[in-house]
Amino acid sequence: MSIAVELPALGESVVEGTVARWLVKEGDRVEIDQPLVEVTTDKVDAEIPSPAAGVIEKILVSEGEVVPVGAQLAVIDKHASDSVGTPRAEAPAAKVEAETPAPSDAAPKATPVAKRLAVGAEVDLGDVSATGSGGRITKDDVLRYAANQAAPAAPPQAAPVAQRVAAPAPPAVKVAPWANYDLQKGDRVTPMSPMRKMIAEHMVYSKHTSPHVGTVAEVDMGGVARLRTANKKRFQETNGFGLTYLPFIVHAVVRAVREYPALNASVIEGSIVEKKAINVGIAVETEKGLLVPVVRDADRLSLSGIAAAIDDLSTRARTKKLSPDDLRGGTITISNPGRMGNLYGFAIINQPQVGILRMGEMVKRPVVRSIDGADAIVVRPMMHLALSYDHRAVDGSPANGFLFRIRELLEAAEFEL
Repeated sequence: MSIAVELPALGESVVEGTVARWLVKEGDRVEIDQPLVEVTTDKVDAEIPSPAAGVIEKILVSEGEVVPVGAQLAVIDKHASDSVGTPRAEAPAAKVEAETPAPSDAAPKATPVAKRLAVGAEVDLGDVSATGSGGRITKDDVLRYAANQAAPAAPPQAAPVAQRVAAPAPPAVKVAPWANYDLQKGDRVTPMSPMRKMIAEHMVYSKHTSPHVGTVAEVDMGGVARLRTANKKRFQETNGFGLTYLPFIVHAVVRAVREYPALNASVIEGSIVEKKAINVGIAVETEKGLLVPVVRDADRLSLSGIAAAIDDLSTRARTKKLSPDDLRGGTITISNPGRMGNLYGFAIINQPQVGILRMGEMVKRPVVRSIDGADAIVVRPMMHLALSYDHRAVDGSPANGFLFRIRELLEAAEFEL
């Protein structure tokens, strides 16, 4: 009996992955739950375990190949000989092939990302030439076709599907003269890692899908700074880790979300879905790239509870101990570039969310304050918070109200530790 090894869902909105490295080869004996292959997505690196003990009968996907969730990666023969290299009957492999449903000829095969892009760009997948594995249409195929159809002429009558699939490939994309570059002596060429490629694709998809709008607030963090300074020693002794400014920001965001639920939503199939749960994604930079682990049910946590969750997730992100579940279910994201965050910057929305808040660097600046009825110039620790939001789901009024409320909460600094 043969068992198929399939690519599981490795996070919310993750629809495909790149096979980075096989840890076994055909003919190897494996045990149940033994890691078989390393897979990279835009959210996480993961090892896919063996669903059963047996012998690797066939590896179906090569290293570097991109496959959709649910795709078969390999086949394990549960009853094959334990001896590596022992000849094995071909019948089990034929059986697996027979049990695998044949693809329908009614529609061209395409990855889930390609299908979504095709809908958004109003592209008929039957007109797109496929370059992916197994004859699948990829995201790049759709983007390439859309770029070549800047002024498409509508045919008087749609051709049958079979004819459209067999249609000649569209002409190659023309590269503008200014986009060409000849390598010069001393240039360093570093191929993108699978993780970097997936992050890049996710960012391009987000910008292609969501009309990004940005708004900025300048926040006086003096009250929060005083509260933190007064409590950080006791907090460290009690909890075993330091108290940063990030938990204060997260706590303020959670409270503001309760009042402006439009920012805690997703656009799904033409509908706006406001989420009941408030799960805050925290963007963490690691040596392999950006990860966004999630603080779940953040509205049920105290400020100390939020701080503990952030410390745990950040530590496990940097030590490669995050699980796929740690990256699922985020409803809004906060990006913290750290001490070198500069004045402010607009982050790209983490799909399928509709809002992301980016923290700027906190620096002391002279500001005007009213003291005893008179204006005075004082020095305060100031921080810029920049909100990027999806204008499909959120209008300017709730977005600006949401950011203004965060500012009010931080400047009031009424937090319990």
